[in-house]
Amino acid sequence: MVDIATRVHNHNWKIDPIVRSLIDTDFYKLLMCQSIFRNKRDTRVTFSLINRTKSIRLAELIDEGELREQLDHVRSLSLSRGESTWLRGNTFYGKRQMFRPDFMEWFETLKLPPYHLEKRDGQYELTFEGAWPEVMLWEIPALAVLMELRSRAVTKDMGKFELEVLYARAMSRVWEKVEKLRQLDGLRLADFGTRRRHSFLWQDWCVQAMLEGLGTAFTGTSNCRIAMRRDIEAIGTNAHELPMVYAALAEDDAALARAPYNVLSDWHEEHDGNLRVILPDTYGTESFLNNAPDWLAGWTGIRVDSGDPATGAEAAIRWWQERGEDPRDKLVIFSDGLDVDKIIKLHHQFAGRVKVSFGWGTLLTNDFRGLTRDDSLAPFSLVCKAVSANGRPTVKLSDNPNKAMGPEDEIARYKRVFGIGEQAAIDVLV
Repeated sequence: MVDIATRVHNHNWKIDPIVRSLIDTDFYKLLMCQSIFRNKRDTRVTFSLINRTKSIRLAELIDEGELREQLDHVRSLSLSRGESTWLRGNTFYGKRQMFRPDFMEWFETLKLPPYHLEKRDGQYELTFEGAWPEVMLWEIPALAVLMELRSRAVTKDMGKFELEVLYARAMSRVWEKVEKLRQLDGLRLADFGTRRRHSFLWQDWCVQAMLEGLGTAFTGTSNCRIAMRRDIEAIGTNAHELPMVYAALAEDDAALARAPYNVLSDWHEEHDGNLRVILPDTYGTESFLNNAPDWLAGWTGIRVDSGDPATGAEAAIRWWQERGEDPRDKLVIFSDGLDVDKIIKLHHQFAGRVKVSFGWGTLLTNDFRGLTRDDSLAPFSLVCKAVSANGRPTVKLSDNPNKAMGPEDEIARYKRVFGIGEQAAIDVLV
């Protein structure tokens, strides 16, 4: 077991780079990348860093030179032979050769494209522009770099004993959560915490704690590198990025209304089984389900990622029932702002009614709340999103208006096209 406190105390980033591999990323990014490579590889996109927690002034906390060094290091990475062998030959979701030879040949030669970085009003403006399959792979490493540099900035002046106590307290907190969760019969839970983790070493420790503490209830991790190292399942399907870009490419309102379903039509051609999971909230879950083609009801399940999670799950259950599907055969994945109490409540509420699963993110891999002076290690909401496609702005509405993004006039247009009415605002914590 790695002595994390000692490693942090003796930090030398050339020994401990933040991002160690191109597969130190979420599995869903690679699945989406293959689909985009096959269907939309010539689309030009721009991704941008967005700090939703304005009170954390990253440009005043993180040294620009260190940030550039870490980003440049990411650009130097390429797929290793062992990583390529794992992706080509491993079984994912019961399927061998999930990644096709043409995609793997492209990925094996990939170097991430350049970035643009500047400071403005105490924040970093970090953007990536280029071909969609290349630029999209910046999202996870960019977030990991910023999150860990923030952690390093806060801990850099701590002594060895203070660090040992800090990590001992954080480890105890994780284990207390494990002890509560292991009481749940039929629990299925995966680590979704790569994007806003405290650090790579901490995420790896949390995964090992889940493995020992939860046994078969812990189904795997979204992080490909950790999944490979720990010989566990890589977990993931698709994300809001796909419908956001497809929608931005739509030529008129009618095409815009079809865009979220065109995404899933392309996905249907790529994947089957547990990868056929719908993410319905990009432009409002209610609107999506009301207008969804009947063939989508036959898919495996739905991921609930914004708004009130119980409301989203109930909407899915009604939708399946109205289309003659038995919800007990369907999978509902909860993945928004989860912590132990919410997991326990949702499990009790929906177990037996659907197949319940949880993608546990930031409050698994970055719960240092209350453990430092001024709460300086508390997690915050940092995202890296596609903001334009072929020169057109992207829009996300979500089931929570506090997560909406895009120009105001385009948000208004999307609300009109998708029939979005009043929505309940929920604080975005992580």
